[in-house]
Amino acid sequence: MTNKEISKLFLEVAASYTIKNEKKYRFQIIAYQKAAEAIEGSPYQVIDLYKEGKLDEIPGVGPTIKLRLEELIKTGRVKHFDDVKKGISPAVFRLMEIPSFGPKKAYKIATEFNLKNEKTALEDVRKLAIEGKIEKIEGFGKKSEEDLLTAVEEFKKGKGKTTKMILPYALEIANDIIDHLKKHKAVLDAKPLGSLRRMKSMVGDIDIAVSTNNPKEVIEHFTNYPRRQRLIEKGAITSSFLTTGGNQVDLMVLPPSQFGSLLQHFTGSKDHNVSLREFALGKNLSLNEKGIKNLKTGKLTKYSTEEDFYKALGMQWIPPELRENTGEIEASKNNKLPNLVEVKDIKGDFHLHSSFPVEESHDPGKSSIEELVKKARGLNYEYIGLSEHNPSQSKHTNDQIVRLLEKRNKEAEKVEKRLNFKIFKLMETDILPNGKLALPQDALKILDATIVSIHSVFIMKKEDMTKRVIEGLSHPKAKILAHPSGRLLGKRAGYELDYDLLFDFCKKNNKAIEINAHPKRLDLDDSLVKIAIERGVMLVINTDSHEKDQMDLMYYGVAIARRGWAEKDDIINTMSYNEVLDFFKK
Repeated sequence: MTNKEISKLFLEVAASYTIKNEKKYRFQIIAYQKAAEAIEGSPYQVIDLYKEGKLDEIPGVGPTIKLRLEELIKTGRVKHFDDVKKGISPAVFRLMEIPSFGPKKAYKIATEFNLKNEKTALEDVRKLAIEGKIEKIEGFGKKSEEDLLTAVEEFKKGKGKTTKMILPYALEIANDIIDHLKKHKAVLDAKPLGSLRRMKSMVGDIDIAVSTNNPKEVIEHFTNYPRRQRLIEKGAITSSFLTTGGNQVDLMVLPPSQFGSLLQHFTGSKDHNVSLREFALGKNLSLNEKGIKNLKTGKLTKYSTEEDFYKALGMQWIPPELRENTGEIEASKNNKLPNLVEVKDIKGDFHLHSSFPVEESHDPGKSSIEELVKKARGLNYEYIGLSEHNPSQSKHTNDQIVRLLEKRNKEAEKVEKRLNFKIFKLMETDILPNGKLALPQDALKILDATIVSIHSVFIMKKEDMTKRVIEGLSHPKAKILAHPSGRLLGKRAGYELDYDLLFDFCKKNNKAIEINAHPKRLDLDDSLVKIAIERGVMLVINTDSHEKDQMDLMYYGVAIARRGWAEKDDIINTMSYNEVLDFFKK
């Protein structure tokens, strides 16, 4: 079984526990959900880790789940899972693939209408909704039925799902293969190509280029990759195989003298290369993966570096992230390419969830405030922001919420003093459907600022969702909009916003928009980053970390910022502590 299949099975087990007795099996539900997330996001296949005796290295896999995985790999099934899922129709799990369907909703509909066939479940529900039968179920109603029908139809059209890999997953696989390649002495250099090198948020097949004077040995070494499942092709200068996870990897090798030309040609994008070729033809030059040919003399000049390749065209070297034909060629010709932000420019991370018990509404952090500070210091940061989710309003009075935040703030101040490190007292606050914030005024008063975000009721009309977001951002303490589109890559398309209105509001009211570096979000999208910058909107790159090691994900947020032409001055968390403090106070 692949990681994706195992992850799906674990989510089905968690859902079964939820359906049968959510309160009784609370800890089992959390355990299987966390393990499913870790397995799906792992660049290494579980079956490989099992063979290597490394199942313990998967985050969230304790002794019990390890035993279940071993049984699954050995026999193809787990008796305990069969018992847990007993009595629950397979149609329930099919319905759960729709982003807005939770286990209980799926179970209620499947049970009410006796849905048994997982292959026809989606169409069955769609017909029931069209016929107006679902609104008659207790707890649903007409509006719920309309929302359900919209979700089903969007899902059937492919929205929110994809066969591509998220960027961090693809990059880790590529880096593991590149590490394998570099162990051979004949490999002089190796780099990823295509959308992966351009750092797109979703990546298809993995392409790798190698510089070598001995292609035969390199090809042989490549095909001996230990996590290779099936060899597709093995030629003189190219080769392909499938990994054990079912991902295709293509290799191309050329001598060092042509490596720069090869990198440029196969990094793309297609639109970038088409425009570049048109520009070159105006100079009587022809471009390909082997070099630049003078059409008058017929002479082919080879290039060992991309810098020399672009220089020969009278251009600045264009960073791979910008090669999407969105103005980079003209800017390069005129020596006006942006000085893109780099990881080393980042001075802090505002979106961090500590383990301090604020009894939050969902997803508590796993690392202490002190652990987050020590990790930040190791990253050469000057400050961090604590942004746990707001305490649950349904389970606390306003006074209780204020006291919880006061305790968190006092603990932060103790750590701040003990470790001599600056900490902003923030909170990630839900924007409710009516646009109000899920924190009482007295709680907001004791914060330096708050990050605001959407975590519920995703299906709203564009104008209504925009109004909701702007209303939430209008509070004086609301300074940053987190993961603005709400998308989950490969799972949920996200809600629609009127970005013209949102960007204008942010510019006029000194609000910032987050580029969320979490692998499943990478949100704001790079195309919107570019528009935001053109409109003069300030951005912030955060990791949304729920444990200290996730702070290393900043790299991916910076990559998205770079694809959107972001410079250092466009990003708030490249500023000094005092400059950030001024921003929060304005």
